Amino acid sequence: MPAFRYALRTVNRRHLRIAAVLLAVSLVLTLVAGVHYYVAQRLVLDPALPEPLRSLGLGLVALLGASLVLFPLAERTLRLSWLRWLAWPPMVWLGVLFFTLNLLLLSDAVLWLMGAAASPEQTLGGLRLRAFAVIGLTALATGVAMRSALAGPELRRVEVELERWPRGLDGFRIVQLSDVHIGPLLDRRFAAEVVERVARVAPDLVVITGDLVDGSVEHLGEEVAPFAGLNAPHGVWFVTGNHDHYSGADPWVARVAELGIEPLRNRRVRIGEGEASFDLAGVDDHRGDWVHGSPEDMEAALSGRDAERAVVLLAHDPSAFPRAVARDVDLQLSGHTHGGQIWPFRHLVRLVVPFVEGLHRRGRSQLYVSRGTGFWGPPLRLFAPAEITEITLRAKA
Repeated sequence: MPAFRYALRTVNRRHLRIAAVLLAVSLVLTLVAGVHYYVAQRLVLDPALPEPLRSLGLGLVALLGASLVLFPLAERTLRLSWLRWLAWPPMVWLGVLFFTLNLLLLSDAVLWLMGAAASPEQTLGGLRLRAFAVIGLTALATGVAMRSALAGPELRRVEVELERWPRGLDGFRIVQLSDVHIGPLLDRRFAAEVVERVARVAPDLVVITGDLVDGSVEHLGEEVAPFAGLNAPHGVWFVTGNHDHYSGADPWVARVAELGIEPLRNRRVRIGEGEASFDLAGVDDHRGDWVHGSPEDMEAALSGRDAERAVVLLAHDPSAFPRAVARDVDLQLSGHTHGGQIWPFRHLVRLVVPFVEGLHRRGRSQLYVSRGTGFWGPPLRLFAPAEITEITLRAKA
């Protein structure tokens, strides 16, 4: 009887998981279909485009919408060489759709405020003008954003003064890479370019604060090989991000270690000697426990340390900062937000994570949030350029 009850609970849990997955898929498909119907209505049907433009427009919107649905399936089944070609249309369209949707919603709101949303005085010419204006502005924003993303990361120099920083290490320089997202769009050529740029900076220490990859070790293991060229006198260090966990954190940590990059998984190390030293600590991303990985354990990383010695904490998600402040961390280095990546998305990010980019202070604890070195999803960056960050640490004057 106990065995029967256990089997029944197992079946029930399995059914619940299947039902939850089906519900989530249904909601996503409904949302995708609804958004594309709205775009087709405003840009094709309302302006009453003549044939063959009408059929071409509707077909293009339907095809691009289908590509968004089918691409996740292609990621799991196709070889990387094929996937690189197939990834561009849906990923670019995702960014174009974001711009288009924002402009259409804004124009609808303006028309509603003017009392013209459903007015019979709204002429066909006006509807066509709105459609062409939205298409034109979307094309302009997409061009500017794609140029920014494909230009690669800029070098961003930041000086941070810390109260406990040792005078013997005044001017110590850390290069931070974050959110590189090697995957279907960014490959080993991009990795090699990043390594070359870091070498020109010649820092004392290099850190990678998560989201190195988007995909499994089996698919992308060789694409990260150029990172073996990262070099610094005090080492190259890595902590996991949420995408590393989604891609298989344990195999990726092993692969990173093969490249000569040292993982910091809820632990710390001492950098330097004697009084000219500090602690470097790192934690796994807190989403690790979502995918049966190792979750963030700041207690394990920071407990028992010398309170007189400065500590720099690597944590992918800046939302860990309040927990770091409670443990008297001097400086936390994070990424995750991409600086919003595509304006005005940064304002939505701020609703979830109040630290979107740059330097922040709480008491004597400070946080630096990188805008990221690569990009995720659409190959677009608007008003949030990618960065390789050179952080120079100064002792308090």
